[in-house]
Amino acid sequence: MLIGLPKEIKDNENRVSLTPGSVKALTRRGHQVLVQSGAGEGSSLSDEEYQSAGAQIVAHAEDAWAADMVVKVKEPTASEYRYLRQDLLLFTYLHLASDKALTDALLASGTTGIAYETVQTEDGSLPLLIPMSEVAGRMATQVGAIYLQKSHGGRGVLIGGVPGVAPANVVILGGGIVGTNAARVAVGLGAQVTVLDISHTRLKYLDDIYRGQLQTRISNESTIEEVIDTADLVIGAILIPGGRAPWLITRNMLPTMRKGSVIVDVAVDQGGCVETTRPTTHSHPTYEIDGVVHYCVANMPGAVPRTSTFALNNQTAGYALHLANEGLDAVRKDPALQCGLNTYRGAVTYPAVAEAFGLKYTDPIQALGSS
Repeated sequence: MLIGLPKEIKDNENRVSLTPGSVKALTRRGHQVLVQSGAGEGSSLSDEEYQSAGAQIVAHAEDAWAADMVVKVKEPTASEYRYLRQDLLLFTYLHLASDKALTDALLASGTTGIAYETVQTEDGSLPLLIPMSEVAGRMATQVGAIYLQKSHGGRGVLIGGVPGVAPANVVILGGGIVGTNAARVAVGLGAQVTVLDISHTRLKYLDDIYRGQLQTRISNESTIEEVIDTADLVIGAILIPGGRAPWLITRNMLPTMRKGSVIVDVAVDQGGCVETTRPTTHSHPTYEIDGVVHYCVANMPGAVPRTSTFALNNQTAGYALHLANEGLDAVRKDPALQCGLNTYRGAVTYPAVAEAFGLKYTDPIQALGSS
């Protein structure tokens, strides 16, 4: 198979979808890989390393996009929609439920879109989402600590406090992968941490492993209103696989929060779990509403690209090789990849995406079987 690796063009997105090691695994099995020149520079991976792995370096994005399968990190931007076509297999993060324009472009072009974030194994885990959730969760606390500084618009609170002065009050909405990793860093820095989740089982797990170092609360509207009133930092860590995140903090809750408090909404890729969330970039990461600093960068792990690139490849490379070896038969045979299939020849093949936009849902096997 001819596989394309275009350079990411989203603002300050320095990750790359395949490492030279992943490329070598593909070329050794007879596949041809086209790497756009400079694609790996942001992750400190040179063209020479890719050439040594057997890739062909191409000068322009359109050359890489001309492949049978394109492997990316982030969803195509509007300027890349022209590369979409019916005989293209696109393997990347898509987050379609919060992006009507991209959904329409994929459907109109007939592109086969397989989304990292909805590839799901039998035990319910999301193996291609987990590594970036781990990175984003740990980053969320670090970023929050920075924006709590007065010079960045925050309250001027040191997250761990000092002897005789209380630490920051950190509230984490969601106790999944993102929330657990955010809590790990926050507890380590000495913050006062409260984690909210709808699952008592998950809260019991967190209570057991942290042995009283954090508080756990069942998540509901009343509890959320109570805890954000005294929060210095709120981290949104909600996940609805493939779907849009619910608003847990509404617009009318914001004035009750402390002036200079910070919201880091990691769920921004799914539309955000705060009503006032809108996507920001690493170039312009924050904005303020009612005195509350919002950090809503949609590609947080792009700030630590080398760590993120290798963490992502640890999980995605095997699936990419499976798709290269067997094409769409890989999807037919693997239930995890069937969950990953979001669009196919103009059909929506993931239920949460269809629900988000009121579109007809087609079962993946039914869609593939009709071709």
